[in-house]
Amino acid sequence: FYAPWCGHCKKLEPVWNEVGIEMRNMGSPVKVGKMDATSFSSIASEFGVRGYPTIKLLKGDLAYNYRGPRTKDDIIEFANRVAGPLIRPLPSQHMFEHVQKRHRVLFVYVGGESPLKEKYIEVASELIVYTYFFSASEDVLPEYVTLPELPAVVVFKDGTYFVYDEYEDGDLSSWINRERFQGYLNVDGFTLYELGDTGKLVAIAVIDDKNSSLEHTRLKSIIQEVARDYRDHFHRDFQFGHMDGNDYINSLLMDDLTIPTIVVLNTSNQQYFLPDRHIENTEDMVQFINSILDGTAEAQGGDGVLQRIKRIIYDAKSTVVSVFKSSPLLGCFLFGLPLGVISIMCYGICTADTDGGVDEHETAKKENSDRELTDEGSEEEQEEEKNENYTELSDGDLKQKDLSEKKKD
Repeated sequence: FYAPWCGHCKKLEPVWNEVGIEMRNMGSPVKVGKMDATSFSSIASEFGVRGYPTIKLLKGDLAYNYRGPRTKDDIIEFANRVAGPLIRPLPSQHMFEHVQKRHRVLFVYVGGESPLKEKYIEVASELIVYTYFFSASEDVLPEYVTLPELPAVVVFKDGTYFVYDEYEDGDLSSWINRERFQGYLNVDGFTLYELGDTGKLVAIAVIDDKNSSLEHTRLKSIIQEVARDYRDHFHRDFQFGHMDGNDYINSLLMDDLTIPTIVVLNTSNQQYFLPDRHIENTEDMVQFINSILDGTAEAQGGDGVLQRIKRIIYDAKSTVVSVFKSSPLLGCFLFGLPLGVISIMCYGICTADTDGGVDEHETAKKENSDRELTDEGSEEEQEEEKNENYTELSDGDLKQKDLSEKKKD
């Protein structure tokens, strides 16, 4: 299921075409197709499609979700595994050895019909998206395998085998989900995501694979030794491995870890633990793990409100930095233009208030000046007015004088 505008879908398209050609050439009964989920939204909703691209294999009434790497070989392997028999029989020792060489983790049911086999089939129908499920008789197994009782479910991995014990291991589905990984892994982002379904804490040596210095190889060896020698103590709670480089782990923890180092992740709640002192040997690592199990080690991170706010800020900052690194001109346009517009608007608002005050002051001053000029007149007008008054007074005086003279006569 895809969307025409989805970048991940466009990236998958040539791989998907190769998958179709390969499946057809090998005579597989699996048909490969695609559907525009935006045009057929009702069908996409019926199959629970929430993101793009979504890969599902439809088998009868069941729809199996593919969650593996989006490569041709991985997708074909998934299709062949799910499309084939749910439980694959191993009729001979030769066949058992052949299958064991092909699979790093191998689940085998040993025995006849039983409630345990029914449960095994039920779990297989759920978890076949992750791993293969086989069945065999006891005489097909290698001579070094000793089973306490039959029927039994056995997992072969890490050069040895482990038998399922209902009383110690709990639910069969949970046990298989925990055991479907090797004891020690080369961990990447996808593997870490898958390990989240197991409920285990993940102890990782963060190193540089290209660096052959003693410190890098020493931390890796310590993790490997703990995974091998302390399996009985820690395998129910811990998964062990190493990660090449610290870029992914830094983005996950929102912190800059100096490599080489050791970190323990709790993928269920996004907490992590860092050793409070330098890990010198296996004993130090075992002590660090025990302090996590007994609750004395300080947990960092988490999924609280503050951490979510920090995540939003961190993601925004990372996005801005990545844009500027990949395309400085585009970054300047995307972030500089809005900031420039906002700055101009703020400047306009501030300067408009200031100029308005000045204009009002100037206007008031001008009105006062005009009023003074209107009331008093200019100096020339006042002088003329004075001369006119003087002239009027002089003429009056002359008239009075003439009247007096006439009376006198």
